[in-house]
Amino acid sequence: MSPNQVIESMIQSGEEKAKLPIKDLLIRGALSGALLGFGTTLAYTAEVQTGKGIVGAILFPAAFVIIILLGLELVTGSFALIPVAVLGKKATISQMMKNWLWVIAGHILGSLIYAILYIIAITQLGHVNNNPVAAKIIAVAEAKTLGYKSLGSDGLIVVFVKAMLCNWMVTLGAVMAMTTKTVGGKIAAMWLPILIFFAQGFEHAVVNMFVIPAGMMLGAHVTVADWWLWNQLPVLFGNLVGGFLFTGLALYVTHRQVDSMRVLEVRKSTRTATRP
Repeated sequence: MSPNQVIESMIQSGEEKAKLPIKDLLIRGALSGALLGFGTTLAYTAEVQTGKGIVGAILFPAAFVIIILLGLELVTGSFALIPVAVLGKKATISQMMKNWLWVIAGHILGSLIYAILYIIAITQLGHVNNNPVAAKIIAVAEAKTLGYKSLGSDGLIVVFVKAMLCNWMVTLGAVMAMTTKTVGGKIAAMWLPILIFFAQGFEHAVVNMFVIPAGMMLGAHVTVADWWLWNQLPVLFGNLVGGFLFTGLALYVTHRQVDSMRVLEVRKSTRTATRP
């Protein structure tokens, strides 16, 4: 698939997402939230077992692949795709906001459901309190909130920038899936950017909708205010800015510009050919 064809696929995908009914947005968003929870616990389990974080990063993209191949809703990907559809006049701003709002609600629901079920599993309904993966989740939840809080206003800048960098890669993962029509090709293309973001500890809003509440349930010294002020809200905005600017808008402007130039060239050549 050429880059120009990929841009058209982005616009079409954004249009389809913008026009989904609320029921589908909630269900698909909830499934995506739970699946990213699965991917996160898989990555942490691999890291605990091997002592190497890169092993977890290599495995984590499996959850993202499932989400994309099943056509589920991931708001971080939509931060690039739906604005492109709006720019292409295939969707409206109100449709875009409706998608983001209800998909985020679905993400929170699915993430919390998976967090509860996973904690029941690893603690054996509260009978085991020394699970190493549980300790990892607690440490990550505190680092993602209290760690930034300790830096004051600088912490908000840091978490925002890490969220921008994260979604630059995540949206590239969604777009890379459009560069090929084979399942194997899609998996390989998606895997690379997702591995890049997770291995470097950047901030993904939907992952955090699982890991921070799960850490709180397991005993992390994090309040709901800490979760939302020092992580969830700045990460959502950072993901939006990074995905839209560096993937959606950048690719749209450069490849749409190329398309416009080609149209002008075709028109000029047509006029020349039809002159007497």
